[in-house]
Amino acid sequence: MTISYSVIIPAYDEQEWLPATLDALQNAMKAIDMAGEVIVADNNSRDRTAAIAREHGAIVVFEPINQISRARNAGAKAARGRYLIFLDADTIPSTPLLQKALGNLSSGTCCGGGTKVVYEGRVPGIVRGATNLWNLFSVKFGMAAGCFIYCLKEAFDAIGGFSQNVYASEEIWFSRQLRAWGKQRGMDFRIISDPPLMTSSRKLQWFSPARMLGMFVILCFFPFAVRFRHLCQLCSGP
Repeated sequence: MTISYSVIIPAYDEQEWLPATLDALQNAMKAIDMAGEVIVADNNSRDRTAAIAREHGAIVVFEPINQISRARNAGAKAARGRYLIFLDADTIPSTPLLQKALGNLSSGTCCGGGTKVVYEGRVPGIVRGATNLWNLFSVKFGMAAGCFIYCLKEAFDAIGGFSQNVYASEEIWFSRQLRAWGKQRGMDFRIISDPPLMTSSRKLQWFSPARMLGMFVILCFFPFAVRFRHLCQLCSGP
């Protein structure tokens, strides 16, 4: 059987959230008219993350250095599909979203992209406002949220994957390089507006308004700082 697409999930100590994500993903994949595979990139977890992934039939690769870029790249290296989808371990994908992403990639006119994001459950108004603002920026400037990124494997390999020189905003740098690669070949970078992606509101526990503001300042005025883990940790989650 020829594998057409690979879903890659970077995971560090995700035994609590990973089962629901894998269950939802596998249910969504059953309705896709392509053969796919699930790869969990275990980023040196201390819990049962790897065991849970195997119990759900996922391929497990191990990345010993704790960095999400390295985990994603390790998963992509093992991928057999022509199309890659990077998914967070606390994120619930739907069949329509997978179909839209794979349809874009198989059209021959799209190199990759992302999706609009919504948080599960009730969230504060300021969070809804910030999320709506991000979605506007995402569509206007072609920036994929890290919880769902899709691309051609050919393009991923050509641009060298996710930068391992940065410890934050790696999805922004990746989006810029992917857009440039596609533009040279007459291909679009597409943010999917409908359906959006449902992701866990637990991220709000990691990123307080002060931390989000701090990271915004770093990205806008001190972009070199993302190359230093300790500077990013001052303004980001654990």
